[in-house]
Amino acid sequence: MSKLLVKSFAMSIDGYGAGPSQDLENPLGVGGVALMEWFFHTRVWRTMHGLDTGDASETGIDNDIAERGFAGIGAWILGRNMFGPVRGPWPDDSWKGWWGDEPPYHTPVFVLTHHPRAPLTMAGGTEFHFVTGGIHAALEQATDAAKGRDVRLGGGVATIRQYLRAALIDELHLAVSPVLLGSGEHLLNGIDMPALGYECSNYVAGERAAHIFLRKRA
Repeated sequence: MSKLLVKSFAMSIDGYGAGPSQDLENPLGVGGVALMEWFFHTRVWRTMHGLDTGDASETGIDNDIAERGFAGIGAWILGRNMFGPVRGPWPDDSWKGWWGDEPPYHTPVFVLTHHPRAPLTMAGGTEFHFVTGGIHAALEQATDAAKGRDVRLGGGVATIRQYLRAALIDELHLAVSPVLLGSGEHLLNGIDMPALGYECSNYVAGERAAHIFLRKRA
């Protein structure tokens, strides 16, 4: 049976999953790119972007955990802000995401939005579908598309919070980066995780991040 998983979601020490004022120059908000420093040094990230992978230090704990996050995934769900900075009705179909012609998903991806848009097929097997029916509709469509494999919820913060409040996430992996943002989008503020049935199942110290694993109790 498919599970809804959050994998390798970076969070600051003070609980922010993105900085403030996201725009074209700041996809993760102002200062938010620092959250991803742990991932930028991994071999899996460098391979995804066609960069040199000769440094053996890139194959440590952070890399192993990030790599496992892509295993067994049959579909993704993204909030609209994760797809791009365009707000309101889509002016046209020119914006095709942050990633160029071949996004890193290689599966169907379901993007939450209030504004309809035709599906978008990209190189490498990524197919973007734009869902206007809300989080439950997106999960139902993604689960069907995954064909028994798991669904990965990529974010952003507001989207993860919606799925958490509905207790729909089965497992949540947070990569806590050693940075302080001070402001931005707080991931867990006001959410009573134990009351929703979540517990910490594991924690691992990586080279550049602390990895916290939460799961929903059976």
